[in-house]
Amino acid sequence: MTGDTLRYISLFERITNTRVKDCMETEEKLIFVVEHGQGSRAVGKKGEHVIKLKNISGKNIQVIEYSDDPQTFVRNVFHTYQVQGVEIEMRGTIVHATVKVDPKSKGKAIGKNGKNLRIAREIVNRHHNIQSISVA
Repeated sequence: MTGDTLRYISLFERITNTRVKDCMETEEKLIFVVEHGQGSRAVGKKGEHVIKLKNISGKNIQVIEYSDDPQTFVRNVFHTYQVQGVEIEMRGTIVHATVKVDPKSKGKAIGKNGKNLRIAREIVNRHHNIQSISVA
């Protein structure tokens, strides 16, 4: 983690009064993984905390609620894309998750050149033993 990332975590925790479990910074956005049960508090009423953080950082903010359950965590990572189901299976030696989303959201879930999918895969892999993810 960079000094910037640590400053973002500190700022996020101060503004939201929640506990950050993980933070990932990309060019356009900051992704915060918060403790289980703290998702809505972190976002704030009508998204006020997210809006405030976006104005300060100049980046989009994504809040993901942590879960010990891999299926629930994957669902939480993709929650903005109307998840219809998550299936986790072994493919050879790799643990793979297939996320079924609303067909209208599929392109956004994958992102330009697969960028959102790569970010989601990295976040999920940091917390659960899932090496690959596909969006259906």
